Order: sequence, then C-alpha cells, then structure tokens
Amino acid sequence: MQVRDKIVVVTGGGSGIGKSLCERFAAEGASAVVVADRNESLAAEVAASINGLAVKTDVGIEQDLQRLVEVTTTSLGPIDLFCSNAGIILMGGAEASDADWQRIWNVNVMSHVYAARAVLPGMIERGEGYLLQTASAAGLLTQLGSAPYSVTKHAAVGFAEWLSITHRAAGIKVSCLCPQGVRTEMLHQTSGGIAEYIQATAVDPEDVANAVIAGLETEQFLILPHPEVAEYFRHKATDYDRWLRGMSRLQDRFGDAQ
Repeated sequence: MQVRDKIVVVTGGGSGIGKSLCERFAAEGASAVVVADRNESLAAEVAASINGLAVKTDVGIEQDLQRLVEVTTTSLGPIDLFCSNAGIILMGGAEASDADWQRIWNVNVMSHVYAARAVLPGMIERGEGYLLQTASAAGLLTQLGSAPYSVTKHAAVGFAEWLSITHRAAGIKVSCLCPQGVRTEMLHQTSGGIAEYIQATAVDPEDVANAVIAGLETEQFLILPHPEVAEYFRHKATDYDRWLRGMSRLQDRFGDAQ
C-alpha cells in the first residue's frame, strides 16, 4: 500500500509513535490525516502542524470510535487506512486490581475490536481497506514486570491475526506493528532493572514510522522495527521451555520477579 492520496486515521496520534505516524503519513502525501487522541490539545497541535483533522477520542469507549469513523467519513470520505495505535502500560502481576486489568483490557484490546466494528463494514462494502494494529514485541514474547501488558498485547496480536485470516478474501489488508523499546513516555513508565535493558536498544518514534511505511509498501503482516525480535520469536517457537528458562534468568537478573 502506498499512503499517497489516502485518508488515514491514527489513534493515540497526539504523542509518541502515533504522532510520528501522523507526521510521516502527511509527508508521504496522504490526502488527509485524522489525529485521534484522548488529549484534545495534543491532537490539535499535531493536526495543525500537518494540516490534518483532530478528533478527541477515548479508544476505551466504543461510542467514541464510532463517532471518529463517522466524523472522518462525513468530513473527508472513506477511510483507507485505520491505525489502531493507542495503548497503555501498567506494571504488576496477578495482584493488579480488577479495575486496572479492565482499564488496560479496554484500551489495549477492546479498542481494536471497537475500531474494527466501526470501520470494517465500509471497507468490506468497497472491497478494500487497510488496518494497522499496534501491538508490541511483548505480544510475541512477554513484558517482564507487567502481566497486564503482556496479556493484552498477546490478545492484540491474536485479534490482528484473526482479522487478517478472516477478511483477506474481502480485500482487507492487516499489519501488526510489534516494536520493542521506543523512546516515548511509555518507556519511562516501565519500572525495574528491565527498563534500562530495554532503553539500551530503544529506537526513536521516527524509526518506527519508517518501518511502518516499509511494511505497508510490502503489505507484510508483522512489522518489526527491531529485527532481532523475529529471532527471539523463532527461538521461542523452536524450544518454548528453553525460552522460558532464559526469560526467567533475565527476570532474576533485573530483579523484576513478581
């Protein structure tokens, strides 16, 4: 897929990876970029800088995503590329409160479901459309110190897989973005010794946007800004028990045991 002349929506577009995606899509010649974010002022700032459209959106609320799609299609036309990018991280394990588990589930998983419900009917009717789902390397591997993040990102990858398989024949393309460490506010929220380990190989949001453009052009499912993640994933699949032992040693090393 070439982004030029396409109508693109990016959730979580006010900062971090989302902001860089919005800027890169605009630079690639998208006909319109919609910046959706819970923080209205950040969304407006990004939109103003790229001549885009800002829409205040809480992705954990289905009605907000329905309104986002309605506003976009009414104001600009059919959505060509919907980037379900917004996400949060919460540290902790099984002891995390039910409220925290529900909140991260709504943002990291159900937001993808809500977006698909809202945008897929129009795409299927036209026989074309592209969904970019931002998950994480944690969705392929794990996130030491955060069970909620690991679980929800695994679910996000699973849903993206299902969408790709189920709607491929209808002309719907799906890519799943799985970065490891990225220099955003979320990286600073990662606690414990593992944070320093992740930061050592972290990339800039602009690097992620570059990887996305390349991945969209070849329409590949997994987009990995950190190529080494593919090798880690192969090791996991080849010998799961060995991988688990290695990750346990890594956890002990950084003192993030739960």
